[in-house]
Amino acid sequence: MSAFNSPPFVLATLGYYSPPADGGKPYQKGVVDPSTGIRSLERNWFPIDVPGIAIENARGREHEVSLDKTGFAFFHHVSKHTSFENEDNVKTAYYLESAELLKKLTGANRVEIFDHTVRKSNLGPGVENLIYGPVSMVHIDQSNDASVARVHLHMPAADVPKLLSKRFQIINLWRPIHHTALDYPLALCDSRSVDPTDIVPVKLIFPDRVGELLSVKHSEKHKWWYLRGMTPDDIVLIKCYDSVQDGSVAVATPHTAFYDPTAPDGAIPRESIELRALVFYD
Repeated sequence: MSAFNSPPFVLATLGYYSPPADGGKPYQKGVVDPSTGIRSLERNWFPIDVPGIAIENARGREHEVSLDKTGFAFFHHVSKHTSFENEDNVKTAYYLESAELLKKLTGANRVEIFDHTVRKSNLGPGVENLIYGPVSMVHIDQSNDASVARVHLHMPAADVPKLLSKRFQIINLWRPIHHTALDYPLALCDSRSVDPTDIVPVKLIFPDRVGELLSVKHSEKHKWWYLRGMTPDDIVLIKCYDSVQDGSVAVATPHTAFYDPTAPDGAIPRESIELRALVFYD
């Protein structure tokens, strides 16, 4: 079965929020072993697997979703940048190309890409590599407070008041690299199907600051999508925050990697890159 000749949906298991056993507030902290440089994740809560989640295949139905309607959008874009091993090259050539692309696709007048992650999967079903591999946990990258803090952290102090006085967003740009992503694809939840009571803030503890992501409790109302067989020429924009919160547009989109039981045997382990960008409008 090809990526483009595929069923309209897949049934999969997704990792949803489960509260800490000790009743405390959830947190997670990145830890680096100073003797080895190996990174690990310390946290007081763990996702719970919820099986049988229907994930709609958007292939051929891309027009049914959009950043302001569902909180995410799929596009075709051939990047001039094809090598992602060199960090400096990614932060110059690929950042510049992607910032211009985001302006074109959103109508924004200013875009600041503040970080990126290259992910590689060589793990089996149900196994999660929390640092280097696909993240099999339903989440939104930033809370409201963390999104505003990102503006203060990454933009010139003199510009911040004006930037915060107008509409701004945090948008991730995600694409596979090197080959088609049939292994551990990305699922995206229609923002309209998420109730505010489903959202749980989780403290992110860094050596120099404290951030906050949003985890998500399971609900039968959630409507999930993915684009089967995304190639390096397919991208998805994921809205993680929007300062417009009057109900007229999607504010944020829960998303997660998932094990696709219909992926062909021997599918090449997924490789992908995601950029996180501050997106500003006049």
